Amino acid sequence: MIKFKIYNPNTKMSTLEKLNTTEFLFKHLEQYGDKMPDIEKAVQYALKETPSFGGFVLEGYDENENVIGTVVVNKTGMSGYIPENILVYIAVDNTQRGKGYGKELMNKAVELCEGDVALHVEADNPAKFLYEKVGFTNPYLEMRLKK
Repeated sequence: MIKFKIYNPNTKMSTLEKLNTTEFLFKHLEQYGDKMPDIEKAVQYALKETPSFGGFVLEGYDENENVIGTVVVNKTGMSGYIPENILVYIAVDNTQRGKGYGKELMNKAVELCEGDVALHVEADNPAKFLYEKVGFTNPYLEMRLKK
């Protein structure tokens, strides 16, 4: 059973906690992750440290207070055709995978969200199966233009 800590605009993270969270995500997202500055921006957005709609950072800990996993959710400020929340990152310690922790973290994150939730996942990411088990579907094909 995971112990959860939730950080949001009302329950701030210390500078060291933010650094540890960013480094954890960078390490455990592996090839499906982003650069450290981009991860840091998503965390700052969730905590409303930059102009944003906010969101939250959810961390899961084992009985020894070791981080098992982390989730970052940003509010979009939208609703209807664009979900109210985007699950930006979810990562489980790579030595703890396959034990159901990802599903626990995902379920808790969804429970904390007000409104619908979207996420992006690469087609070859094994976590795609977890997302489908929790109830996420893929009704759209996302296309992007990078400038």
